[in-house]
Amino acid sequence: METGELIPHLFRTEYRKIVSVLCRRFGFDQMEIAEDIASDTFMTATQAWGVMGVPQNPTAWLYNVAKNKAKNHLQRGSVFESKVAPEIKNTTSELQETEIDLSPQNINDSQLQMMFAVCHPIISAEAQIGLSLRILCGFGIEEIADAFLTNKETINKRLFRAKEKLREEKIKIELPNKSEIDERLTPVLTTIYLLFNEGYYSVSQNKTVRKDLCLEAMRLCTMLVENKATNKPRVNALLALMCFHVSRFEARTDKNGELILYEDQDTSLWNVNLINKGAYFLHCAASGNKLSKYHLEAGIAYWNTQKADTKEKWENILQFYNRLLQIAYSPIAALNRTYALSKANTKQEAIAEAEKLNLTGNHFYFMLLGELYTGIDNEKAISNFKTAFSLAKTQADKQAIQKKIDKL
Repeated sequence: METGELIPHLFRTEYRKIVSVLCRRFGFDQMEIAEDIASDTFMTATQAWGVMGVPQNPTAWLYNVAKNKAKNHLQRGSVFESKVAPEIKNTTSELQETEIDLSPQNINDSQLQMMFAVCHPIISAEAQIGLSLRILCGFGIEEIADAFLTNKETINKRLFRAKEKLREEKIKIELPNKSEIDERLTPVLTTIYLLFNEGYYSVSQNKTVRKDLCLEAMRLCTMLVENKATNKPRVNALLALMCFHVSRFEARTDKNGELILYEDQDTSLWNVNLINKGAYFLHCAASGNKLSKYHLEAGIAYWNTQKADTKEKWENILQFYNRLLQIAYSPIAALNRTYALSKANTKQEAIAEAEKLNLTGNHFYFMLLGELYTGIDNEKAISNFKTAFSLAKTQADKQAIQKKIDKL
């Protein structure tokens, strides 16, 4: 891999590890310094490797430079005098305190602890996702702005306010104790779930960023599964849900980026390995006595990876939706349920249920009505598709809807 390709790749994979370790070492008070040291490390690599060539072990080289920069900061700065020196008990501990541990175990522990700190409920969900993307996923400000369909200035302000809040509240970078894990897992899983949805259902035209968001959400959830303290049934259920969804990622759009609806997808493009992984994590989620929304959504997603269009499949999906709406009602889930209802029972029954929802600002609502009326009342179907077309936000959605209109 050329230097021009290698450094961006390493930035995505290693920046977050360096920042997490340094933040854990310095605390949120010095988060910007941790980010600056990590950024300076890659700047040094760009300059040095351009002249001397890529070292034999680029990752180890980066870690060594980051360690030296962090040590220099601690030893020469006022932070060392005011924050570290009072805690030093003797000469031996001074050496230990100054050491920067970039071992695999400490990197993993630091990222896990940062996840709980960054997903603290005192900051907004948007800020939690933004900080997760920046600190835990190594996304640049431009990429985060693209994911949120906003500008860099807005993202910078959002992240600055979130960091200030975490500092003011003196939030510690640590794993909660056993009695608090379940409670604190809730915002962490919500953040990962929203991060995944931001990629999977994003209206952004940047397919690379969209897929990266999904994969980063899966990576963060995998870290939770691999840690004994956080390997809970609902964590496995969320990971299963994401595996099932991503298994169909390549079939959801054509080569022009145009959306392909579920019933029109080429099932040969579905990723069987990811479907099997999802089934494994769903099996792991079956322990315990609590049923979360992630269990139910994973169940729906599982049945959506079964290629046969059978009555049994849709009856199972319908039952999962019925349970989901009881414990975590949302208009979109209710809307999706009506499609399952049309497949399990009749279109007429589904139309009656769908029209009760009256989601008149949502183009998916009118797309569904168009689908349900097709073959029953084609004029109403066309009318609903046209309304959906007028409300659709992306060119890909508009093209998919226009195809439906043209068929009728």
